[in-house]
Amino acid sequence: MALLDVRNLQKVYTTRFGAQKVQALTDVTFTVEAGEFIAIMGESGSGKTTLLNILAALDAPTSGQVLLEGRSFSEVKDAQKAAFRRDNLGFVFQDFNLLDTFSIRDNILLPLVLQNRTVAEMDRRLESLVPRLGLSGLECKFPYEVSGGQKQRTAVARALITDPRLLLADEPTGALDSKAATRLMRMFAEINQSGQTLLMVTHSAQAASYASRILFIKDGQVFHQLYGGNTTRDALYQKIIATLTALSDGGAGID
Repeated sequence: MALLDVRNLQKVYTTRFGAQKVQALTDVTFTVEAGEFIAIMGESGSGKTTLLNILAALDAPTSGQVLLEGRSFSEVKDAQKAAFRRDNLGFVFQDFNLLDTFSIRDNILLPLVLQNRTVAEMDRRLESLVPRLGLSGLECKFPYEVSGGQKQRTAVARALITDPRLLLADEPTGALDSKAATRLMRMFAEINQSGQTLLMVTHSAQAASYASRILFIKDGQVFHQLYGGNTTRDALYQKIIATLTALSDGGAGID
């Protein structure tokens, strides 16, 4: 059984007063196996963000299904969705979403506080995660006292502290300089090698080249995909660039 099963997703938005309908997703179908690192790419307006919001249980499809380990998101009642997200999904976003009045330590531990975990368990998880993400010595600092890369690593730690089944990342390198972005993506690759399943939406071909599979979204559909396999990261990067160029030209030349 796939960890995540996305079946025939459609999403139609109706403008105010129902004057116009916008088809954001047409017929999106794919699966994510446990331990995969998948990047989703596409031009602005292709449906990437809509897809991610549905996978994060923040929005509902007009039709189709999303199943996590066989359980349909549609079965989760609205009152239970926050707890469902907290217990199963980790989130890393472009703008970090850290609380400035909380220390780095408290930002990381917040999901466990919401789960009513014991202090002993929180300390145990924190002690194993902080050095792994290069945050040792920063626990008592506040977000405004650390760099953008350190903020994003804090956001990653917060996402991982609950041992999520699936880690979702939305343009995680978008607010970082090239050095910090490279460090973050190497960290993602290491996290994935340890068994964590990741799904990342990105505009960056460099970031996507760290993934094991890349899905390309065009006009609300999965238009093409690339597999890393035994391909070097540089060779995969060149394939990604060529695919993005072909997509912008209408898809001509994609094998």
